[in-house]
Amino acid sequence: MEMLVESNEEQAENGNEQVQEAIHVSAASDFLSSPLLPESYKCNSVEEVRLLAIADNFQRQYCLLCPERKSLLLCPINECGVQKFVSTTLRPTMTSHPGLLNWEGCALFVADFLSLNPLEPPGELPRFLFSATSVLRSQTATCFEYATLLCSLLLGANYDAYCVSGYASKEMCLLDQSLQDCPLLDAQAKDAASDLPPDIEPGLRLQREPKSRFLTQQAKKKQQEAEAKAKQQEEIPQPPADPLQGLRVHCWVLVLAGCRSIQENFFVDPLTGRSYSTTSAHFLGVESVWNNLNYYVNMQDCKDGCAELVYDLHDIKLWEPVLFGAISKRQLSINLLKRKEMKMMGMTWEEEEEEEARVFEMPRSWVTSINISKQDLETCWPGGRKLTRYKKAELERFAPSLRLDGLVTRLSIYKDLDCTEVLTVKEWYQDRNDHLSEREVNKLTGITTERFIPGRHFHLLFHRFTSTQTDGVEHEMEFSGARVDGLVRRVDTPVEMTENFKGREDFLYYRQVIFDSDIQLPEESTGSEPEERPLLQVLERFHRNPNKDANDDVAERVFVALQRRIEVKYHLEEQRFVPCRRTFIKPRESKDQQHKAEDFRADMVSGFHVDPAQKPLNTLALYDLLSDLVKAEKGVALQIKSSKKEERVAAEEQRWLQEKENDFLAPIISRLCDIEIVNADDAQRIYNESLTDFKNCIMAQAQHIQERHDQATQVLQNKQEHYQENRQNMSHQELKEYQAYCAQHIFQIHIAQKRLRMHKRSAAQRYRALDQRLKQHPRLAPYLLN
Repeated sequence: MEMLVESNEEQAENGNEQVQEAIHVSAASDFLSSPLLPESYKCNSVEEVRLLAIADNFQRQYCLLCPERKSLLLCPINECGVQKFVSTTLRPTMTSHPGLLNWEGCALFVADFLSLNPLEPPGELPRFLFSATSVLRSQTATCFEYATLLCSLLLGANYDAYCVSGYASKEMCLLDQSLQDCPLLDAQAKDAASDLPPDIEPGLRLQREPKSRFLTQQAKKKQQEAEAKAKQQEEIPQPPADPLQGLRVHCWVLVLAGCRSIQENFFVDPLTGRSYSTTSAHFLGVESVWNNLNYYVNMQDCKDGCAELVYDLHDIKLWEPVLFGAISKRQLSINLLKRKEMKMMGMTWEEEEEEEARVFEMPRSWVTSINISKQDLETCWPGGRKLTRYKKAELERFAPSLRLDGLVTRLSIYKDLDCTEVLTVKEWYQDRNDHLSEREVNKLTGITTERFIPGRHFHLLFHRFTSTQTDGVEHEMEFSGARVDGLVRRVDTPVEMTENFKGREDFLYYRQVIFDSDIQLPEESTGSEPEERPLLQVLERFHRNPNKDANDDVAERVFVALQRRIEVKYHLEEQRFVPCRRTFIKPRESKDQQHKAEDFRADMVSGFHVDPAQKPLNTLALYDLLSDLVKAEKGVALQIKSSKKEERVAAEEQRWLQEKENDFLAPIISRLCDIEIVNADDAQRIYNESLTDFKNCIMAQAQHIQERHDQATQVLQNKQEHYQENRQNMSHQELKEYQAYCAQHIFQIHIAQKRLRMHKRSAAQRYRALDQRLKQHPRLAPYLLN
């Protein structure tokens, strides 16, 4: 259907008669007294008034010819109470930020930076449409203001982008993603799939162990039944029928193919930043589209949604323009090429342009240049925090340095759709003193997994621990290759510890330590001093040393403490099937002066040698070999003790860093809600008092740590003085108790010293974080920033 529209010249003449009236209406606005906005926000130019007249005439004819359709959004009111044509509200702006040079970065920024102000009523067009500059300042917007900001950025980045006024599903209009999968989970699933080993090449055959075809089929059948049953149990309830289905007004962005290597048209939902096909079922109809050059009304049938729409905006049978003959994005590109060609031929563009008929072109945008600062990109979300609910998941994101613990992302995975029972919590961190980057807590199994960036104490990269009431604490750790001892992995339980090594000079690559599980440690020492549990057995394995003979190169050795036995297995010699072995029984040592130490005898050694022709070692050689093994056993015991102490120190540091750092902020932040702030002086006073309270709290914490250090030191000195006075009369048991007492207090002193150093290092960072948080607080920010 063609609309009967007056020519642009006639509309312009009618517009001149309405200039004075429109200017008078603009001048009467209550918002014009604001000194912060330029004049273009408060009044209309002559060209804009003519455009308003054209738009008004177009609206009247549209309502007359299409009475069954709703009115068009042509001239909404801006933040100063002035009517502005929607196309002039778009301000193409290209930013210098690398993250905003493509549509994905622009869409993600807009979706994150703004918070939604839903349309009310949901089936009507908004009366107001604020500029992108005001929206960036308030960080709240309707879907139309979302789309306006995004389209302005895309136009500045040379995309052929348009705002779309139409209808969408309830979930899209209200930004309800509770039935959608969390994109972060999808990304993690893809990363996990990429970590799988590559497929075997077709020409490479591997030997497979024989399997029963019947048993394989039965197992596959059971698996399919289990998956079908699980799928039935996980039936996702459909949302209730929407009485406004197809009537909810929404605004999004259309990107046409042809610019920036875009091959196909697509939609972008500015509320989420996601792209959709133009045939997506989420979009139920289109009324109009517009960019900064023209406004087009859809003349196609949308009874089946947007699936059959054709986006050829130059076909006036499909899209009715407000300004006939106005230049388009495609014509701009053609003109640019013509200018280049004519310049090369020595001709000027103006000479040819004078012969063309002049038409009314879209006036320049009344909106000032869109300025997105580096702080906007860093803060990103309104108030520095944003919570999004997905299907069985909640995603919280925080601006860097907003939280004192360095938390930037938290993903909570739930068992049910109502998000009441937590299954897993995943957290991501930045700029932490302990170099923690990720933490995952499984609420069902009690397993906590932590990942660190390089620089952590003891070169720790990965830590997984399980705490159960019956089995105690289990630790699994991975380390970087920068450790001097070559340790790369450790698994520690209350009764066993295994360690893996790499690149050691002694060729050690594996160690297994078994502790005595029959001895019950005191409750206060459980988990804190596991090294007091006696060793039952230590197993070590070594790689082959090419500089030694295989019969002399130890492959495995076992220290059995209670049986005083040392077992040695050597590497397998070439063309042999059985390696050499030796078993030593250590002589008993003297416990006191009344009992003599046991002498070494040849029968304390047994073994097997693969070469019967080789002369066996004499008693002296065997004794020297045993002495080296006993010395090695003592060294291994010290290494095990060092490993356990290392874990104790790491655990103590972790507990210290995980203490409630925000406790002292509670009275400061809560006080902001109780005190009346009416001017900049009140805000500045609260700001200064909060920082002063923080300094006092930091000093009090440091003093408390110092007092604990001094107290432990004084107690240790008193104990040492008592020992010096009574050591001649102390029994062997009392001596052991004294040594254990000293070791415990030395450990407490060491921890207090490390806490004090960590406290001093983090004080400045925590102070800056608090300063930033106060400046961004909604009650202080309007006064402090100005």
